Amino acid sequence: MAWLRALYDWTMEKAAHPKAVWWLAFFCFIESSFFPIPPHPLLGLMCLAEPKKAIRFAVIATVSSVLGGLLGYAIGYFLYEAVGAWMIGMLGLTESFPVAACYIREQGALAVFFAAGTPVPFKLMTITAGFIEMNLLTFTLAAIAGRALIFMIVGILFQVFGAPIKAIIDKYLGAVTTVFVVLVVGGFIAFTQLAGGNDDATSENACDAVTEVRGA
Repeated sequence: MAWLRALYDWTMEKAAHPKAVWWLAFFCFIESSFFPIPPHPLLGLMCLAEPKKAIRFAVIATVSSVLGGLLGYAIGYFLYEAVGAWMIGMLGLTESFPVAACYIREQGALAVFFAAGTPVPFKLMTITAGFIEMNLLTFTLAAIAGRALIFMIVGILFQVFGAPIKAIIDKYLGAVTTVFVVLVVGGFIAFTQLAGGNDDATSENACDAVTEVRGA
């Protein structure tokens, strides 16, 4: 966990940087395709320091994250074999990839919105959406809706409760990370129930085959 702490501390240092807004945009952009540290704490610190600019920060975070999501989409669409598969493996999400592909095929915009607005790794869904050639406009609109929702919530929460939340994250980073992982797993389980319905056998077959054939 030492590397995670070091990476987290380095990221948080950027909140006091003269070009903090650019760092926020950068981290939101790369987090949507491969960076392991969520940008929400950085966004929270910036909102806490300058609450009058919280909406502006949230908009910047949303736009940058969606642009990063489009990069993830492009990686999945054009470079999955060369780059995307390696990225997903590096993030420990290889086994989740066919499940994500299945759900995007079945649920479309809902799957992307769910990932964009919850702890389900957004980077997994952006790369997967590109791989299965999801409609680009549908993907973009769903990503905008989900990312705007979660970043505005983070901005408001940190503006109102910023100091206590920051102290908890600083002291219990390992525990917070564990909780995040649990939420991710729980999110996939919940999504499974949502998408499964009464067609479990059909869905299972679709998930098994989804990585073998590209295109909707």
